Amino acid sequence: MDLDCILLDNFGLEDLRWAVETRRGMGSRVLLEASGGIRLENLREVALTGVDRISVGALTHSASAVDIALDVLGVAETRITARGNTEG
Repeated sequence: MDLDCILLDNFGLEDLRWAVETRRGMGSRVLLEASGGIRLENLREVALTGVDRISVGALTHSASAVDIALDVLGVAETRITARGNTEG
């Protein structure tokens, strides 16, 4: 199995260290990403475990919403037929 990245969701610091050491012992190059329960207050501690990536949900949990619309005007309707020809 060829993996690019493993998500370590809701792992404690000791478990993150274990995952990093296990990967190192296997000689694997798979990336390890920590997620879940990560706050700006514990970000440094998580980074020091040796994981490659960190997802911090706190960055988006408290973000306020913005209502944005994109109206495209004046675009001609074009249809692609079964043979790849365009009509319209």
